[in-house]
Amino acid sequence: MQKLHGAHLFQHQVAAYGASGMPKILLAEDHAADVYLIRAALEEYGIDVPIQVAAEGQEVLQIISQQDALADTQLSLIILDLNLPRHDGIEILQRLRETKRLARIPVVVLTSSDSPRDQTVASELGATRFLRKPSNLEQFLSLGAVFKEMLGPEKAQSSGV
Repeated sequence: MQKLHGAHLFQHQVAAYGASGMPKILLAEDHAADVYLIRAALEEYGIDVPIQVAAEGQEVLQIISQQDALADTQLSLIILDLNLPRHDGIEILQRLRETKRLARIPVVVLTSSDSPRDQTVASELGATRFLRKPSNLEQFLSLGAVFKEMLGPEKAQSSGV
């Protein structure tokens, strides 16, 4: 798996792969330990695709804007934490669903929030799945199955990454 951080590296990745249909994941998460565990979950289920990590909401909104400007979006899945600095996940999800080219991208909300209101709002805004962050390693690694399902079997593996 290639580790990507920041919009500049993502733009380089887009240039390298073009609109080849290769799946890409945007991971909006500000805790390094959770990023590590999500990467491990993806690896556990054989998901080998480019991942871009955005640690704050402002960066996620910038990426959404950049992706909307492309003829073909480069994203196949967004994993979104609700508790991000500088713009929360609910605001990001709302903006994403208002963006014509990105509105259909599956979004897995992965959060520590157990608020029924957060779950209701995320669902109303079109989140594909709403999951609480697990408290143990085994459960965290099992999230890879959800991500694989969201990508679809034909998109979960990619070569040359």
